[in-house]
This record gives sequence, C-alpha cells and structure tokens, in this order.
Amino acid sequence: MILVVATFVVLMLMGMPLAFAIGMAGTVFFIQHPELPSTIPVQVTVSQTQNFALLAIPLFILAGNLMNGAGVSERLLNVASALTGRMRGGLAQVSVTLSALMGGVSGSAIADASMQARMLGDEMSRRGLPRPFAAAVLAFGAILTPIIPPGIGMILYGSIGQVSIGRLFAAGFVPAAMLWLGLALTIWLVALRRGFVPERSEGMPLRAHLAAWRGGALALLFPVLLLVGLRMGVFTPSEIGAFAVVYAAFLGFIVHRRLDRRSTAEALEGSLTDIGSVMFLIALSAIFSYGIVFERVPETIANAMIGLTDNLQLVMILIVLTVIAAGFFIDATVLIIMLTPIFLPLIRSLGGDPVHFGMVFIIAATIGNFTPPVGAAMYAVCSILKVPLGEYSREAVPMLIAVTLVVLAMIFLPGLVLFLPDLLFGR
Repeated sequence: MILVVATFVVLMLMGMPLAFAIGMAGTVFFIQHPELPSTIPVQVTVSQTQNFALLAIPLFILAGNLMNGAGVSERLLNVASALTGRMRGGLAQVSVTLSALMGGVSGSAIADASMQARMLGDEMSRRGLPRPFAAAVLAFGAILTPIIPPGIGMILYGSIGQVSIGRLFAAGFVPAAMLWLGLALTIWLVALRRGFVPERSEGMPLRAHLAAWRGGALALLFPVLLLVGLRMGVFTPSEIGAFAVVYAAFLGFIVHRRLDRRSTAEALEGSLTDIGSVMFLIALSAIFSYGIVFERVPETIANAMIGLTDNLQLVMILIVLTVIAAGFFIDATVLIIMLTPIFLPLIRSLGGDPVHFGMVFIIAATIGNFTPPVGAAMYAVCSILKVPLGEYSREAVPMLIAVTLVVLAMIFLPGLVLFLPDLLFGR
C-alpha cells in the first residue's frame, strides 16, 4: 500500500488531474496483486456510480447553476447587506453573511468564493479594505457553503458511510451559524484594530429592508423546504434533488424571469462540466478504495490511534489534525471519499455519533480549500483579485484560527451539532 500512496503523491505533485492520479495509483495496487481478477477495477468503477443516493449530486449541481442564472445571488446580497451593513468591517461582513445565505444555492465552496470575488472583490478594495484581507475573507467565508443544505460533501459522506443524509442536512445549520459568528467576530476585531468603517453609517429604511427580504425570501426558503420534505417523507434524498431543479427553474422562469435560452444553456453547460469532474472522481476513487479495504488499512489506523488514546474527543482531534494536514495537498472531495471508510468505523467503535463526526470531518476537509499550497478556493480568489499568496496567507491566519476554535467547540459540545437532527428526526 505504501507504493500506491507514493504513486498518488508523485502524480499529484507532477500536476496530474486528481481523478487520474487516484485512479492510476489504485491500478498500481492491482499490479502488485496479480492473483486478483483483472475485471475488478472495471467492476468497482462502474458499481461506484450506481449508488442511488449519488443521483442527488448532479441534480443539486444543476439546481445551483440555475439559481445563479436566475439572479438569486444578487437578491441574497441585498439581504446580507440589510443584515450586516452597519457592522464594522463593511463589505467583509456582508460577504461572510452572503456565504451563509448562499449555502442553500451553490453547495460548493469553490464556486461561492469565485462568485463573490467577482461580485465584491473590487468594491471591497475601493471602499478601503486591503486586497489581501478581502481575499482572505472571501475565501474563508465560503467554508459556510458546503455545510448548509444541500452541501455536496454531506451527500458524499452520507452515501459512503451509510449515514442519514436528512440528519446531516439538519446538522449543518448550527455549525454554520457558529462559523459565521466566529468569522464575523474576527473581522470585527481586525476592523476595530485597523479602523475599517461599516458599509453604511445609517440604518436602512424599513421599506428597503422589507424589499430586500422579499426579494430573497424564496431563495432562503429553499434549504427549509429540503428539510421539511425529508422529514415528512415526501422526498428521498435522491428525489429531493429533482425537486431542487424544479424549484430553481420555477424561480428563474416564472418568479424572477431571469432565465432565458442563453442563460439556461450556460447553466446546463457549466453543470455538465461540474458533474463530469465530480462523478469521474467518484468512479475512479473506487479502485483506490478497494485497495484500502483489502489491505485492512482502516483497522490498522484505528488500532494505532486507539493505542495512543481511546478518548473519543482526543481521537477526533487527531483525525482533524490529520485531515487538515492532508488538505494542504489533497482536494476536500477526495479526502471525503478516501478517508470516510477509514475514520468513520473508528468513531463508531468508540461510541461516537456519525452525524456529529461527519460535520467536524467535512469542515476539517474543507479547510484545505483555503490554505496553501493547493487550496482551490484560495487560488481562485487570489487569481481574480491578483493577490500574492504570501500576502493572502498572512491575512488568512486570523480566519484559520477562528475556524479551528469553532471545530474544537464542535468536538467538545456535540449537543450543539445534534440539536436540530434530534429535534426533527428523533434520536
């Protein structure tokens, strides 16, 4: 297995696309074991994509692109401005709030960071915020997106680990609120020290407040409808993806009337690209995962960690540190696919709740999107705003500390994470 991992690392450092790197590394395992039937790599690659729960991923991706084409992001920006426009930090506070509101729309941290960098980056600079600080805020704010329904990471984790996707969706709201509070407080402290001013010095008129909330109400209702549909048994996790597409089309064609032939074609084209890359990665990861299970890697790692400590909280901290370190070099989607079969059985053996661990694990895996050297969201934002990585990294340190403290609070206070799932779905 060491040769397999080494092959993956070398191919990744050479710049090979992750899907091919993970697939070729898995193939090395079968070359090492000629006694295994040569048909297994093909079989597991095809069977990996036949999981019915994974059908929700392409549907939610399409729904997100349709909503963006429908102008939902602009309406949510008005809501975010109404909520936090008077807080110290100006558009930095607005951008973090917008990420929280956008979670139910895009489901992708990279997509959210890129979109906000184009929408707000230059304006944040014109209003006196340093571009490296703006880049750090825009990147780390996007950490809220994958943990608000319908985050793709939750669907992947739930389908791989056989964990209720409905409970995972419900569990995302409180951690998202904690992350928003931590980032907002960090921005406020930085703004207080540097003298950054609010976006508005005076409050918005009541009429403007009502108009902003009215414009964004249907988009804000989207994640609530997802939860209600799952809780009432109206939809399965796969069927609710189809509902999301219908709802997005309803907003775009009938309510906001922003979707036309051109914008719809762009949404479909973007969705095909996104769906193809995600599903191809999932398919080829099956070859790698087969080797992990065959070599009993989960049991080996579990025994090693239990040899250090059998305390659930300490084991979760060790896992978080491992995942964050791996995230410096590996994409969050790959981490969720590769490490869920390794760490989830360990957590279950120690009596941990898979939903609680899932939220901690997904956030830890997502952190790598915003940190050097391979953070995809980091590169997207820095490229759009033309910010050097060194300057970005210095400004990102307070954001990273805030997110780390929130993750620690989640580990030691599982009741905060499980409050909504237990309330809606029972214990």
